[in-house]
Amino acid sequence: MFFYLSKILFFLIRPTNFLIILLGLGLLLRLTRWRRTGMTAIVAAFFGFVVLGFSPAANLLLQPLEDRFPRPDTPPPVDGIIVLGGAVDTVTSGARGVPALTTSAERLTTVGGLARKLPTAKIIHTGGQGLLVPGQTTESAVAVGLFTDFGIDPERIVLEDKSRNTWENAVLTRELVKPEPGQTWLLVTSAYHMPRAISVFREAGWSGLTAWPVDYRTRGPEGKYLGFSGASEGLKRFDIAFREWVGLAAYRLTGRSKAFFPAP
Repeated sequence: MFFYLSKILFFLIRPTNFLIILLGLGLLLRLTRWRRTGMTAIVAAFFGFVVLGFSPAANLLLQPLEDRFPRPDTPPPVDGIIVLGGAVDTVTSGARGVPALTTSAERLTTVGGLARKLPTAKIIHTGGQGLLVPGQTTESAVAVGLFTDFGIDPERIVLEDKSRNTWENAVLTRELVKPEPGQTWLLVTSAYHMPRAISVFREAGWSGLTAWPVDYRTRGPEGKYLGFSGASEGLKRFDIAFREWVGLAAYRLTGRSKAFFPAP
């Protein structure tokens, strides 16, 4: 139930969707006796698109997420590398029969180098389908093909292909891998997603985690006040940042995390 509610509610409150709904409502109200209210909604939607698209608002929300868990200079010795899903377009991949990656592709492409630097570590990919309407393949099914193309021994690869969100990533992977006390794990996901991922994995019973953030979207503190050359880029980044902060709050309120903004 949590999965379906979270998908439906976020669709409605996602900033770009909300602004489009507000704009449409305003246009409808202009056809009624609530013409002034309709115009207010239209103006609010317009300024919303301008501010979120061209201002540094997205950077201001993303930068603290991305810098919360700094990446080590070199990967430490670990028992396994856990790679979170979110880098595969399962609908297009299933329809075309070839890997189709999202803008978070670095979650997968970084694995080749890590596997060579950590030759004894297991490679664990966790991710099924995070869509309300499933496609014809899973993220893990696509990932294993890429990993073997990287030259990784299939015996090193462990796949969890049922999870649909970060909480299920943590719980189902733990059930599959059965980590033992004293073992260490490298957690690979997008930098902006790392605080939520670490918090959820800790709550699910994982220990010995080292964050290995990838897929950075900001330049760091020195670039957080810079805007964007195009509105589409700013709006997309704001949607990503908004989703993560809402996700942190939702997981904290539903008991899937002990901290709203976990520390390293």
